[in-house]
Amino acid sequence: MTTSPSEQITALYGPRFTKDPTRVYEEIRRRHGPVAPVLLGGDVPAWLVLGYRELYQVTSDPERFARTSRHWHSWHRVSPDWSLRPYVEPQPSSILTDAEEHRRLSAPLHEALAAVDQVELRAQIAQIADRLIDDFVGRGTADLVASYTHRLPLLMLARLFGLPGHEVPGLVRDVALSADRGHDAVRAHQRIVRLMRALVRDKRHRPGADLPSRILAHPRALGDDEIATDLFLTLAAAQLTTADWMGNTLRLMLTDDRFAITLSGGRRSIGQALNEVLWYEPPTQNFIGRFATADAHLGGQRIRRGDMLVLGLAAANTDPHARGPRRCPAGGDDGAVGNEAYLSFSHGEHGCPYPAQEIATTLVHGGIEVLLDRLPDVHLAAGAPPLSWRQSVWMRGLTSLPVMFTPGPPGGA
Repeated sequence: MTTSPSEQITALYGPRFTKDPTRVYEEIRRRHGPVAPVLLGGDVPAWLVLGYRELYQVTSDPERFARTSRHWHSWHRVSPDWSLRPYVEPQPSSILTDAEEHRRLSAPLHEALAAVDQVELRAQIAQIADRLIDDFVGRGTADLVASYTHRLPLLMLARLFGLPGHEVPGLVRDVALSADRGHDAVRAHQRIVRLMRALVRDKRHRPGADLPSRILAHPRALGDDEIATDLFLTLAAAQLTTADWMGNTLRLMLTDDRFAITLSGGRRSIGQALNEVLWYEPPTQNFIGRFATADAHLGGQRIRRGDMLVLGLAAANTDPHARGPRRCPAGGDDGAVGNEAYLSFSHGEHGCPYPAQEIATTLVHGGIEVLLDRLPDVHLAAGAPPLSWRQSVWMRGLTSLPVMFTPGPPGGA
């Protein structure tokens, strides 16, 4: 990418970005318009696509804006321990492929996800959620991020993946680390990939009623390395997005009076809160990335062949030129309810597959519903430090969510 020497380039990292990315996006939009030059961690240059229409255009044209980074011209600028490397570098996978190849190779994964029984899924979610709540219900206090929102999705995914129980604690730790920065993120990614490779080998010899076994049994199944990479990317995306979607929604319901008054009944407000979070505080705020296969003009900027584009999902949702809901001065919105035109699951061939969206929605809605049923008077802990956000350019989630409630017995008796 090229910019004029006087052009100010914003860094998508650091305390200011972590604290209030929405304000940073607004400043970038005022300065540059719907497509802007930015720096990722390690001062890696990229274009941030903030415009709703421009993001829709990029995700609808996988031939010009490709998914695989083999088109990228700046690999020489990143270090071996660059924390975004596991999600950007070329790997054997059906997910990290360009348009035509993606259409041909994605069927085994998509069909395996579609085969998940939603009725059984809801029952298992309720069972796991109850067990987690039993661990802290008697204390009257809990950190919902550490004890609930970051554990429930991964425990459910471990079941869907057919993972042995003893692997889950380490997996919980490593998936969380993989979204952060630095050496720990890279090492965590390597451990997860090794685990997925071992899982594929095991399921090839001992198949079960699980996602890897269904993929392996598909007539167009890929090789073990490709399946292992697909499983890692699916697991990481599913865990991080559902955990943060759940945490961000609970934060909204515990801090916004529109939801606080209904917490004792709760159920009718959960869907509204989930939808509002996808508009204003989506768990995946930026997605990295797309890569220009030819010179192009986009949003008033000249994009060079080989440039990286970051999909600014959160920024695009609040694009003033889009027809999404608008924030009201007193809080809330003027039309998020029932409006699902957000881009929080991305869009196009490489967007989140619909079966995966359905699983995520069932998981997050079910987890919040059980929590509110078991802890009807749950509220933010008095005297707790201000809520803080994890340092990540692509995920938006809390580091903790301390709450208080009336202690109760295990099992909800």
